[in-house]
Amino acid sequence: MEQISKRLLNWASILDEKTRDQAVTTATMPFIYPHLALMPDAHLGMGATVGSVIPTLEAIMPAAVGVDIGCGMIAVRTQFTADQLPLNRTPLREAIERAIPLSAGNYNSKIVDTASPRIADLERLADRAHFDPASYAGNWRLQLGTLGSGNHFIEVSLDEADRVWLFLHSGSRGIGNKIAQHHIKVAKALAARWWIDLPDPDLAYLVEGTEEFWAYIRELRWAQSFALLNRAEMMDRVVRQFEDWVGEPVIRQHEINCHHNYTEQEHHFGKDVWLSRKGAIDAHAGVWGLIPGSMGAASYVVTGKGNPLALNSSPHGAGREYSRTAARKTFTREQLDAAMVGIEWRHTDAFLDEIPQAYKPIDVVMADAADLVEIRHTLRQIISVKGD
Repeated sequence: MEQISKRLLNWASILDEKTRDQAVTTATMPFIYPHLALMPDAHLGMGATVGSVIPTLEAIMPAAVGVDIGCGMIAVRTQFTADQLPLNRTPLREAIERAIPLSAGNYNSKIVDTASPRIADLERLADRAHFDPASYAGNWRLQLGTLGSGNHFIEVSLDEADRVWLFLHSGSRGIGNKIAQHHIKVAKALAARWWIDLPDPDLAYLVEGTEEFWAYIRELRWAQSFALLNRAEMMDRVVRQFEDWVGEPVIRQHEINCHHNYTEQEHHFGKDVWLSRKGAIDAHAGVWGLIPGSMGAASYVVTGKGNPLALNSSPHGAGREYSRTAARKTFTREQLDAAMVGIEWRHTDAFLDEIPQAYKPIDVVMADAADLVEIRHTLRQIISVKGD
């Protein structure tokens, strides 16, 4: 761990100058308490770096929470081992691609049976939050159970004992993004109205006690619930396709569903704070978490060590070293093919910006996180599904 300033602690051994400077700037905000914790996967973000743990007193910066509210991971360990699986993995990949809408802008054509009770729960939550999600996205119900694109994925993986895990990464989709963007605009408008001088416009904040603050909190919590249920809905569909492929029911021996873009009230260093984990997971002592590598790299099932200086948090993945544009200019399709040897995937140039070399090496990230989490399982992919 490196102490960059009085209010900035850093666990990243790989940290470019722009990311460091952005974190230094964010840590100067007067309501940060006691300090910002920079995770090993930290990289440049909007307002605050992705891979930041940001405790605040009586204020929240919506852009520092992130625009994919509630983004996170879900994993299920099944009773199966590698030797029980059919040799041809293509049918399962294609079945998952048919069952779950992939890529930005693609949604369900109808509401399926497993989604109906989840949508009913979200409707009740929206009523209690006194807002109408349709004011942001009229088709939000059809977004539940959809993956998205970018670094979101669905994987079938094997652990160190060759046990089969089903694993996926997604968030609150278009509805969550629109909620976040709305409140970022509100915060910026308030800063302009009150002549608040900000070091970065994306650090605009909402003050606890105001209607704007509580409106954001209500809608943020709803979007976090949407993201959690979105992952659960997709996992149900993955399980059904897997069961059809192997010809037997799945026993869910262990299931983990965790956010890594969210805000909660927590107690740290003697005070109640709003803790925003922007690209970080809860790593309280004994709490199970998921840290995925990049496409073609290992992923990890972990438990937290409860490091107080890290605000009981840990990294959420590998963290980008190359922007998507830079990755496409730097790496080749041949390099991507080589990285994906032994993995069933949809062979297309569309995934070139997700090549493992565009990310920090996950083994370095995990070494940096040695005092934050304990590795319980190491997963290697055998099937990868992504949206382009």
